[in-house]
Amino acid sequence: MTPVHFSFTSAFTTGMMGLIFHRSHLLSALLCLETVMLGLFIGLSLWTLHHESTTSYAAPILVLTFSACEAAAGLALLVATTRTHGTDQIKALNLLQC
Repeated sequence: MTPVHFSFTSAFTTGMMGLIFHRSHLLSALLCLETVMLGLFIGLSLWTLHHESTTSYAAPILVLTFSACEAAAGLALLVATTRTHGTDQIKALNLLQC
């Protein structure tokens, strides 16, 4: 395994493990999701460079765009829940309450 593939695999695995084990705060879950998206971006960029196809150069940029949209929506949800509930802990959120 090359160091580049190791960095992709470790970024993705670290993000997933962080998402599994650190779910107490919404901000930490959002940061772990961003780490997963960064790992996917690196992997897709490496795949594009490895196959040397000119048609798939837009795919990593598309993933990066979706990652930015996901971050913006996540931060908007974080601000909204912090204003309404006073905390960003996931345990404080009650989905059955309007």
